[in-house]
Amino acid sequence: MHLHLIAVGKRMPAWVTAGFEDYARRLPPPWALRLVEITPADRASGRTAAACMREEAKRIERACPPDAHIVVLDERGKGWGSRQLSQRLQRWSRDGRDLAFIIGGADGVDMAFKKRADELWSLSPLTLPHALARVVVAEQIYRAWSLLSSHPYHRD
Repeated sequence: MHLHLIAVGKRMPAWVTAGFEDYARRLPPPWALRLVEITPADRASGRTAAACMREEAKRIERACPPDAHIVVLDERGKGWGSRQLSQRLQRWSRDGRDLAFIIGGADGVDMAFKKRADELWSLSPLTLPHALARVVVAEQIYRAWSLLSSHPYHRD
């Protein structure tokens, strides 16, 4: 199993890159988290949000490993606690498929792509900036690993 965070957006602030890399670096090789940045669609030419999301969905699709278990981050998804996420990751690892966590662009993720996804995950009932979501996903994957490994990072 390989873990991929596929996120629309490039040129993130230094704190985002540092935060993501800090948690990703802590993960052992079997849990390595790879970031794939997708170029956002050009919104300057008066294109509709739907057209931009369709274009970004094509780019996301190309970045997803074949037969990956796809988890789209979406405010209407299910919220999982850290223990629930760790249990899901354990189950997904037994399936042997790669995992692709998807963070959409400024307008979100194309509806057709979301319908094809295996799961929708809501990080919070709050609306989070996409840059912050990258750091939160990396931290939660690290926390899930720590729970499964009895590492002292997670405290009850």
